[in-house]
Amino acid sequence: MTANTAPVLLDLAPLEAARFACIEDKVAALMRTRETVIAMQGEALLPLEACIRSAVRPGSTALNVITGPYGETFGGWLRSCGAEVVTVSAPFSGAVGAEQVAEALRARPDIDFVSLVHAEAATGNTNPVAEIGAVVREHGALLMLDAVASVAAEPLLTDEWGVDLCVIGGQKAMAGPAGVSAVSVSGRAWERIAANEQAPRRSYLSLLDWKERWIDAGRTALPHAPAQLEMLGLEQAVDRIEAAGLNAVIARHRAASAAMRAGVRALGGLAPYVVRDEDAAPVATTLRTPDGVDARELVALALTKDGSLPVQAAAGALAGEMVRVNHYGLAADRTVVLAALAALGEGLRVLGVPVADQDKAEEAARAAWDAVS
Repeated sequence: MTANTAPVLLDLAPLEAARFACIEDKVAALMRTRETVIAMQGEALLPLEACIRSAVRPGSTALNVITGPYGETFGGWLRSCGAEVVTVSAPFSGAVGAEQVAEALRARPDIDFVSLVHAEAATGNTNPVAEIGAVVREHGALLMLDAVASVAAEPLLTDEWGVDLCVIGGQKAMAGPAGVSAVSVSGRAWERIAANEQAPRRSYLSLLDWKERWIDAGRTALPHAPAQLEMLGLEQAVDRIEAAGLNAVIARHRAASAAMRAGVRALGGLAPYVVRDEDAAPVATTLRTPDGVDARELVALALTKDGSLPVQAAAGALAGEMVRVNHYGLAADRTVVLAALAALGEGLRVLGVPVADQDKAEEAARAAWDAVS
C-alpha cells in the first residue's frame, strides 16, 4: 500500500479573528488602499453583486461600462435594483476611453454610480482605469471596479485612482483559490450604502452586516465560521507575490501577453482579437480564427498532445471564432506560452491553414518576452 503524500488539509487549528484581519491587511496592501477591506467567503461574484445591491438605490441612474460579459452581468443587477442604466460599450476587440465616459456623464448629470471592469479575461481587453477614474471623480459619482483579473497582473492603485468599491479574487493572476474574494469600500461608499434603505441586511450579500459586526466591532470576533482553507490559500498567494516582488509578477504577465501576441503575428493564420497592444489584458490573449476555421475544432486539435495547456474556445456567440490563451498566475510562464503557441501552430497545419515555420514564431515570442521582462 502506497503512503498518502497528499497535503494535510483537515484538522487545522481554528482561524482566529486576528489572523483573518491580518490577511485582510495584506490584501489591502496589495490593492494599494487604506480603506476598509473585507474578505468575503465566496467567489468574486459575491462581493460584486453585494456592491451593486448595497450602493444602488431604486430611482437612481447608473452608468455601466461594457467591454465583455461581466459588464453585461452588472447591467442586469443594476436594473434589478431599480436603477436606470446608461450604457457605454466598446467592441470586444478594444477598450472604452475616458472621453466616452466623460461624454456620458455630461449628458446625464444625474448619474451617481459607475461600474467598470478593469481587465476582461474572457475577451482579453483591459480598460484605462486611471483616466476613467479621474473623470468619474470629477463628476462626483461612485466608482465600482471589478479588478478580479487585473490584480497582480497590472498596476491596481485603488486609492490613487479614486475607486470607491474595488473587488478582487485570488484565482487568476494571484494564482490563489477561487472560493474567497475581497472588496475595498471607501468612506463615501459606506455613506451611500448606509443611506440606501434597500441595501441588503441579514444577508450573505450584506456589506452593512460585515461593517457592523466585524469592522465597527474592531475585528475582534468573526461574524461566522470562516472559509479556513480558502483564507489560508489567499494569504499564501499574497505572501508569494510579495516574496517575488509585485513589479516582477506584473512584468511576467506583461511579458506573457507580449510574447503570445508577437508569436501569433509571426505564425500567421490567427490574429489577436484585441487590435491594439495597449488595450490587451496581460492575463489572457484572445485570437480570431481565419474564415472557415471553427475555434472549437482548433482548440481540440491543439490540446491533443497536452490537455493541460491553458487554451480554450470562447463561450457563447464567440465560441466559433475566438480562441483564448490564459497566461495568468503560474501560466504566465515562457515555457507555457511557447507550448501553447506550438500547439496552436500544429492545429492550424492539420486544418490546412498556411502558417510560418514554428521556429520563426517562437523566435518572435522569445524576443518579445525578453524586451518586456
